[in-house]
Amino acid sequence: MTQQPVIPGYVAGTWTIDPGHSEVSFTVRHLMMTRVRGRFGRFSGQLVTAENPLDSRVSADIDMASIDTNNAARDADLSSGNFFDVGTFPVMTYESTSLEPDGDAFLLRGDLTCHGATAEVPLRLTVNGFGTGRFGDRRAAFTATGELSRKAFGISLDLPLDGGGVVIGDRIEITLEIQAVLGQ
Repeated sequence: MTQQPVIPGYVAGTWTIDPGHSEVSFTVRHLMMTRVRGRFGRFSGQLVTAENPLDSRVSADIDMASIDTNNAARDADLSSGNFFDVGTFPVMTYESTSLEPDGDAFLLRGDLTCHGATAEVPLRLTVNGFGTGRFGDRRAAFTATGELSRKAFGISLDLPLDGGGVVIGDRIEITLEIQAVLGQ
């Protein structure tokens, strides 16, 4: 049996992600040489922290039309049927399934649904802290990182390069900087 972790300032309850103080970002290889970074500007979610932190759960929705790679033409292509097909699949969802200790952090396992497909995406979750906000509200902050295969979600367009490889890599690194507010 896993011992219940001790997290300074931890509070059990239902928390709402504060999108104004959070970020959902990603990085992918381009031309097998550089990394393109992007983010999603609209998302929402809820964290339910249980008395035993390992029983906590997370759910989140991401508006796929809010993709921003700092290049309007690329964003339009990513939103098209070539990639995310946001007209058909407007929302990406994440539902956690388990949480376990992982060194000085946690391993958050969950199901990501994107582009009509669902696959497990584990995230390394770091608790950055619990505290009180400027206006007296209880806040919690977390960083989660992970990696996924776009092909696992049926996003399989591969444009070959003359020298080998493809224009866009399969592996996508994701980083979530999350601040959440405790419900009243």
